Parts: sequence; structure tokens; C-alpha cells
Amino acid sequence: MRIYDSAKKELVDFTPLKDGEVRIYACGPTVYDDAHLGHARSSIVFDLLRRTLIALGYKVTFMKNFTDIDDKIIKKVFETGKSLEEITSYYIARYLEDMEALGVLRADIEPKATESLDAMFEMIKGLLEKGCAYQTDDGDIYFDTSKDPKYCTLSKKCDEESLSRIEPNPKKKNPADFALWKGCKGQNDICFDSPFGRGRPGWHIECSAMIKKYLAYADTPYQIDIHGGGMDLLFPHHENEAAQTRCAYGQELAHYWMHNGFVTISGEKMSKSLGNSFFIKDALKVYDGEILRFYLLSTHYRSNLNFNEVDLLASKKRLDKLYRLKKRLYGVKASSVDKQFKKALLDALGDDLNISKALAVVDEFIKEANDHLDNDPKDKGFKRQAIANIEFLTQLLGIGGKDAFSYFQLGIDEATKERIEKLIQKRLEAKKAKDFERADTIREELKKMGIAIMDTPSGTLWEKI
Repeated sequence: MRIYDSAKKELVDFTPLKDGEVRIYACGPTVYDDAHLGHARSSIVFDLLRRTLIALGYKVTFMKNFTDIDDKIIKKVFETGKSLEEITSYYIARYLEDMEALGVLRADIEPKATESLDAMFEMIKGLLEKGCAYQTDDGDIYFDTSKDPKYCTLSKKCDEESLSRIEPNPKKKNPADFALWKGCKGQNDICFDSPFGRGRPGWHIECSAMIKKYLAYADTPYQIDIHGGGMDLLFPHHENEAAQTRCAYGQELAHYWMHNGFVTISGEKMSKSLGNSFFIKDALKVYDGEILRFYLLSTHYRSNLNFNEVDLLASKKRLDKLYRLKKRLYGVKASSVDKQFKKALLDALGDDLNISKALAVVDEFIKEANDHLDNDPKDKGFKRQAIANIEFLTQLLGIGGKDAFSYFQLGIDEATKERIEKLIQKRLEAKKAKDFERADTIREELKKMGIAIMDTPSGTLWEKI
């Protein structure tokens, strides 16, 4: 497999730190609000990476954190009167529901920052002892970036413009220094006991500390194989993670760094500060999670994606073709996946997750399968292998796993579904009574509702026309 390493700024051959095993960390959400499409894009990208590596035969351990202590969370605590636990537990549950709807596999390890304070204390203590951090009079502890000769070798963004975006603070020795620990700032703060006085952790320390605690190799130059996240995290977040890990443990944090592009709307980066967030929960009210997944998956992960409904509907039509093929194979049991089909897909995704090439393989498979079925609709061996191919697609891409007829019922409300089922039942009763004229009348009534029906050995099935 080849991947684009954000540190080297080039495509490189992927070599795991240990044969047959891959450890991946992807930065998770700060849980003070519902997840948006930026979260969805990143989650789907690293879900695809994980699925691809598993399909290539690796044992993958995947970790994603929850930041459950942060300025925005604290603000919400005091605005709502709810506890930190109430707010963060609620939004963690909502996030996981959204990810499940998008077909994103649960992480193997899902630590919370507040449950990992011990690891942060240990790391901060070590940095202080090595002279790589300093404490100010008000209890704040900062990482001294001048102590790391490799600082900014990851992002290459220590220019004046990038540094100007970091909030200035006269207590810092250097403009790029960042908080490891924030001393308690009075009544409108949430604080924890620590060896350094009451306070709370900075943002960057949690990822490095949790990786060390839950995921890191102790006996390699790098703690994990791959660290991932959105491109917006490259600087300063990932740069700071890498620096503090080097200084604390004498190891590089990750062998490879991977970053996905932004989700944009009308050309603007998805950002709450810009006021153009598109919550996943709102999108799911209109579009099924698999349709959203397929759309967000269809653009190469390193490219920016300009979210718009025209492209989304075009993407849905492409997915429809897969389910129309699956409908033609209804009731068939799978045999074994076609080796050439599997190889073509893995060759495509093995090339830095080349999704365009992979989906071209899928499109060709659908076309050839339909052509074959047109010429030989009774070829059971072919049908069984075609179903096996679709099942492999589900494992690899997270698409095609729904019942084919249920897929084409998406978007119909429960009251309408109930009416359709009652009409189908009345039609069956009419056929049983040999009242075929009445049965045909009901079929036409359903057709006017935009519903097509098909009689099968398993019963009468229906879908939207």
C-alpha cells in the first residue's frame, strides 16, 4: 500500500512498524455540540483506511478520542446549568448515533480526556523535569517549543502568518509555546486536582498522553503507525503533539501522518465560527446515512469537498445502480468473491485510497453483471458470485449492505408505508379470490402513488418508482 505522508509531503510505501499489525489514531470530536459534515468526512476517510488495511490482511487497532473538557464545554455547562458529565455524555451518544447511521465502524479504543488525566500528569511531569516545560505564577504550564529542534518539521507552518493566528500571551517565552496545563481561573472554571495545582489540561496534551497510555509501541522509534485527522489539525495541534511526544519520550509520535481535506459550502471551510455548519443530524432527516456516506466517500480524501445537493443526488443515482443490480439478485446466496474484482479494488485503494479508481471498478462490475444477466438470467453460479462481490463491497466500502427493496423505500413516511402494505394485502386477497380485475385496479392505484410491486416466492415486494 502507498499513502500520502503529510510530514514528507509525498506518496510513500506503507510499511508497518510490526509485521501484520497496524495501529491508527484519529483525532475525535470535542463534545459540546452535534457533529457536522466535517466530522463525518474525517470519520468516513479513516474508516475507509481501516477497512482497506483489514482487507489487505492486517490486524488493525483503531483509536479515536473524545475531548470532554474544553473552553466551549465549560461555557455550555454554565449556560445550561447541566453538569460536565451530562453534556459530554449526551453529545458522545449523539455522535456515536450519527457515525452508526453513516456506517462508520466503532473504534477499538475510545478514551475520554477526563478519564486519562493520570497519563497527562505523568507526561507533564516528565517535560518539566527535562526542562522542556515551565510553569507560570498563575499555575499555567507551557511547553517550551525552543527545546525541540524538530519543531515545525511536520507542518512546515512556523511562518509569521501561521504564528499570528495563535493567541498572544505575555506569559509565554516564545509565541508558539502552548499550554499543557491551565491553572484554575476562579468560579467560572472547571478544575481537577493535580500534582501542579488545581486546573485542567490543555488540548494538545491529551492526544499524546492517551496514545502513550492505550496504543503506543514501547520498543520502536515511532509510537504508532498512522496518526490522522482533518487538514485543519496539522498546525498547531498535530505539530504540538509531535513535539511534546519527542521531548517527553524520545520517540516520534507516528510513522506516518494522514490528513483529509475540508468540507466546504459555497467555497467556505466548514466552521462553526463562519456560521455555515451543516449538522449530520439535519442531513439525516433528508438523506439516508448510506447515501451521505457514499457521497462523502466519492471524493478523494485529500481533496476539499464542496457540499451541494446537486452532486449528492448525482451520487445517489450512482449508488442506485448497485442496488438495482442487487434487486436482480434477490434471494440468491453468496458463493465466493471474484478474485480479480477483489484485487482490482484493493489495488485501487492501495494507491493512497484512490476512490475514483475503485468506484470505476464498481461501475464496470455493475455494467458487466447486468449485461450477463440480460443474456443469461438463470446463471445461478454467476449470481452467487455477484452477490459475494457486493458483500465484499459492503465490508470494504460500507455500501450495498441494505435489503435492495428497502433501499428503494427510503424517504417514505410510516403512514404512507402502512397504506401501501394495506393495499398490497387487499390485492393478495383479491388474487386469492380470483378477482383479478380488482387486483389489477389496486396495482394501478399503487402505481399512481409512485409505487411499483413485484411478486416473488418470498411475497410481494414494493419500491418507489
